Amino acid sequence: MIRKLRKARGFTLVELMIVVAIIGILAALAIYGVKKYLTNAKTSEAKNNLGRLGKDAVMAFERETMAASLATAGDETAAVHRLCGSAANAVPKTKGTNGVPKGSKIQPDPSDWTGDSVTGWKCLKYSVDSPVYYQYNYVATNPTDPQTASFDATATGDLNGDGSKFSVWTYQGGIVKGTNGELAMRLATTIAEPADPEE
Repeated sequence: MIRKLRKARGFTLVELMIVVAIIGILAALAIYGVKKYLTNAKTSEAKNNLGRLGKDAVMAFERETMAASLATAGDETAAVHRLCGSAANAVPKTKGTNGVPKGSKIQPDPSDWTGDSVTGWKCLKYSVDSPVYYQYNYVATNPTDPQTASFDATATGDLNGDGSKFSVWTYQGGIVKGTNGELAMRLATTIAEPADPEE
């Protein structure tokens, strides 16, 4: 009879509390892991798009642009390397603080990717068609000077939607002089991360 009672007895309160505590710890770890995963997924957008923007800027510099005027027999036209001029506006434009998306994705307006053959987004041949968490901008310094041309490409976001602090990712490019005096446009070794990517 005693053996049957021992087999049929339930869990003690202490055992149940230990199980609940273990489940709570596992749930907390799972929530933290999921939050980190979602943040990494959002910030990877900025890294991918800035990487493409930086490469497009270097390709624009490497394109040879020549004078479109009619040359007479025997005339030479020098190939000119230049950066695209700064973009007239950051994209996407929103009604949020400083136009930065507030913790949500926004669909860029295709007409915001403005410019011409030597300035802005059209010169870079750059646009993003899918919804984004970040606002993108491109600023060139001395774009027509092949000795000192440089640019800053930025992605500004407000992932937590507080409207006060922003995370700004930056990718830079500029002229590098080789050992034999040759000049080439190069990108920074990495994209500069903000102090708090989750802002």
